[in-house]
Amino acid sequence: MSTMLLTAQDSDWNMERLAFNILVDQQPAGIARPSTAEDVSDIVRTAAAQGKQVAAQRTGHNAAPLGSLADTVLMRTAGLGGVQIDADAGTVRVGAGALWGDVVPRASELGLAALHGSSPGVGITGYTLGGGVSFYHRKHGLACNRVTAIEVVTAGGEQVRVDAKNEPDLFWALRGGGGSFGVVSALEFDLLPVPEIFAGALMFPGEQASQVLQGWRDWTVEMPEEMTSVGRLLNFPPAPEVPEPLRGKSFAVLEVIYCGDPGDGEELAAPLRGLGDAGMDTLQAQPPAGIAELHMDPPTPVPYTSESLLTHELPPAAIDSLVEAVGPGSGSQLVSVELRHGGGALSRAPQDAGALATLPGSFLAFAVGFVPVPEAMAPTRAWLGAFKAALEPYDAGRYFNFVEESFDITQIFTPEVLGRLREVKQRYDPENLFKSNHPVTA
Repeated sequence: MSTMLLTAQDSDWNMERLAFNILVDQQPAGIARPSTAEDVSDIVRTAAAQGKQVAAQRTGHNAAPLGSLADTVLMRTAGLGGVQIDADAGTVRVGAGALWGDVVPRASELGLAALHGSSPGVGITGYTLGGGVSFYHRKHGLACNRVTAIEVVTAGGEQVRVDAKNEPDLFWALRGGGGSFGVVSALEFDLLPVPEIFAGALMFPGEQASQVLQGWRDWTVEMPEEMTSVGRLLNFPPAPEVPEPLRGKSFAVLEVIYCGDPGDGEELAAPLRGLGDAGMDTLQAQPPAGIAELHMDPPTPVPYTSESLLTHELPPAAIDSLVEAVGPGSGSQLVSVELRHGGGALSRAPQDAGALATLPGSFLAFAVGFVPVPEAMAPTRAWLGAFKAALEPYDAGRYFNFVEESFDITQIFTPEVLGRLREVKQRYDPENLFKSNHPVTA
């Protein structure tokens, strides 16, 4: 391990320890950069022999809940690359270092789509271990339940390929149970035969937020499962990197993704165009790769803080409360407040599902504010508190990948599922060698 282990004396130490949220100050005992599964095994065995934990990380998204890494080797998995698509079988194998941007364009060229996240810069492995909410989730459910095989290094340093027949309990736990059970070196999962979608965004002036979000909410009630959509409030900062037409301005935004016949999608989405004066309309038929940047997530690490919750069906009064709390006129500078329409396939457990079979509720709510200077933290947390208070009467639980602080995972798993996860942890990692952001303990 010595040849791969960085310490604070190395010149690239500060770059390698960087989390995606640059407010998170990761100070591990060392940083390892494996390039093969054999390297992973060596790192795991050496860390265990030295009495240290191991935390695997690709991009550093959602790193805050890891807490102190003083006795932990941070394993940065960027070197575990590789993407192999079998177009005939409609499957893909990815190394643990692969990002969605490595897969989505290549699959799209072949007439295939993946259950990818809202940013091409997100690591596939961490996203999938935490469940994986995609732009197609109402029709196809969670990404973790499209996984067909996982290559994982266990606490003893063994390289194991797990699937429905080989180590099925570990296979079950890794699909939505998080990173507590081993270090994943590769994943295999099914792609979708989707050559074309109807998708894009409508951007309305911020002052029309109430009518736009109310109209969108009413519209979602009648939508088929092929239609996934997002209602958002966006406040663009007055920063030079923001395009001039958006800089310093506020908008109500509707994102639409229809994974059926594009003509049907256009017809279904037509009423949204009449909800206000859309200054930008990008709704169109396009290949799946066309929506990679639809959500406008930041491509590089930024300083931010966030809140999230799942909600039950929202009445009109809930939208009123939300707009009053953080909409135009509230003073809120939250960069994004969003409601992702859930339900559909997210509410049904597929046969042979992993540990996270479903997500409760009808909407996934997430809000984020930038914190460029320390003085911005207090007002940003206050706006996030107002966002959460507006929706808490409709609280339906939490979603792993959207919770960016330590929390009680009983808000996600039933006692039966949590009990089984703890049994798997006890069997495969009784000494708690592996450290994850939302841990399952033996």
